[in-house]
Amino acid sequence: MTFRIRAARDADLQHLYEMAKLTGGGFTNLPPDRRALVAKLERSHAAFSRTAGALDDELFVLMLENADTGEVRGTCQIFTQVGQRHPFYSYRLGTLTQHSRELQRTFRAEMLSLTTDLEGASEVGGLFLHPGERAGGLGLLLARSRYLFVRQHRARFADRILAELRGVIDEAGGSPFWDGLAGRFFGMNFQDADQFNAINGHQFIADLMPKHPIYTAMLTETARAAIGLPHPSGRAAMRMLENEGFAYENYVDIFDGGPTMTARTDRVRSIREAADDRVISVDRGGGAEALVATGVLGDFRCAFGHIRHEDGGIILSEDCARALDVGAGDNVVHVGRW
Repeated sequence: MTFRIRAARDADLQHLYEMAKLTGGGFTNLPPDRRALVAKLERSHAAFSRTAGALDDELFVLMLENADTGEVRGTCQIFTQVGQRHPFYSYRLGTLTQHSRELQRTFRAEMLSLTTDLEGASEVGGLFLHPGERAGGLGLLLARSRYLFVRQHRARFADRILAELRGVIDEAGGSPFWDGLAGRFFGMNFQDADQFNAINGHQFIADLMPKHPIYTAMLTETARAAIGLPHPSGRAAMRMLENEGFAYENYVDIFDGGPTMTARTDRVRSIREAADDRVISVDRGGGAEALVATGVLGDFRCAFGHIRHEDGGIILSEDCARALDVGAGDNVVHVGRW
């Protein structure tokens, strides 16, 4: 079987809804709400349709499908510029050092400060892979295809890019971080707040969240322990982000305390190392494993393939060429599979 990444279509609503029901909560970018998903698809359709190259507030939704059967098995999203419709809030974990001359002691207190530092950055998010397909590197294909899309449309994205990882969620679907902090001010449980945010945005945080820094020593032990930790299912995603050059710089999600990873867009490894080439022929031979992409906007496609360099271009594996609908004379962008 060969899988490919393609642009989302209006007909993908049911696929998105079925996947959203499998996320298990804490997945703001893929809420199990048809109205919210329809709005995402409409916004994505508008982004794919706009041909102007300038940076704007847009969302691109991509789908993972079986190239042979058309069956959809995953999805991911790219936001071009966060914080334009609603403030993009994060907590920044910092330290306040104070010294008492009389006691001859220095006290260092950790604090969480509400911030919009990351406003204006691009974001990769909304990645979900069907549980039955979590083998064979398809999560890697979903994740890294986004960077090739960014490279193909570089003017549409900011100079900084971020990724929010889902934080620790307990067996009951609750968040220790939320229960220990924000839940005390909002009078609602984590699931309700998360769903409200997914549909209505962050403005209620601005309305109700205390603006003063929060001393972490005042939180419960379970809440403190969750700060900056990804959900166990997100550890592999965190390693992939680190391999791309993303780093955790003490920004955490305001709902579940999960880490927010950031990078300079042009320094993301898949963007930096990708190369453009012309396909000179297609065959069944071997070669180096790679992610290969072609097309712009709604015609963008990406798949795994094998390539061999020859004078004047590359020889592309037959299955990849079929999945991407390319042949001799077509141009592709590719980056090594690592």
